[in-house]
Amino acid sequence: MAIVPCRVIVCRATSSGALHVLPTALLAQRAYGGAMSQPTWAQRERQELCRLLEEVGPDAPTLCGEWTTRDLAAHLIVREARPDAAIGIFAKPLAGWTEKIQAKAAQRPWAEMVHEIRTGPPTFSLFNLPKADALANTTEYYVHLEDVRRAEPEWTPRNLPPKLSDNLWKVLRSRAKMFYRHVPVGVVLTRTDGAEGAESNLQVASGAPVVTISGPAQELLLFSFGRKEQSVVDIAGDDSSIAQVMAAKMAV
Repeated sequence: MAIVPCRVIVCRATSSGALHVLPTALLAQRAYGGAMSQPTWAQRERQELCRLLEEVGPDAPTLCGEWTTRDLAAHLIVREARPDAAIGIFAKPLAGWTEKIQAKAAQRPWAEMVHEIRTGPPTFSLFNLPKADALANTTEYYVHLEDVRRAEPEWTPRNLPPKLSDNLWKVLRSRAKMFYRHVPVGVVLTRTDGAEGAESNLQVASGAPVVTISGPAQELLLFSFGRKEQSVVDIAGDDSSIAQVMAAKMAV
């Protein structure tokens, strides 16, 4: 099944029976229970992921190892609603507790799970603090949306708005050296879709020989998050060094 970019359009019936189209911005406003002029990139990616989850169902594959879409949805719910359990995502000694809570969350009805993700972080969640959702969730929901899209047998890269691409590149620039700290050779990322005159080269690992990875910001981000085989990038370097980059574990 080919998955192509699409706008979320929701209709409701008026009292006369006519259909009234709810624009994306209003949908996000209602989902988050607040007033806003425009949804953030994190909110847009969240809504698009929920649309796709409804389309493919709870048993579709993802790029997250053996996780199905149900497992991925449970991860997103626990991450935002259960800070006591979410810490196990990063702290291995607590991973068992996280897995237990996540398995319980995955037993809920599918429609209920998607609804909880769509309506945003719970009121008490740290992600509901001012700007926290935009800062912490833009890459989270972009990457997991692509985890579902690119697990399908046919897919094409999305044509992202330039401002979203710039946002992803900004995040990558701030975190890339951490991602590549286990890579034993030098690595330079080269962005190919930036504005003319903007900084496009980023050294993320020192050493020699050097491998250069080139592509749009979204593809470089996915590669850096470990989705190497599903990233549309060009890799230049000697065969041995490229093999070491491809085999290295990314420290996300």
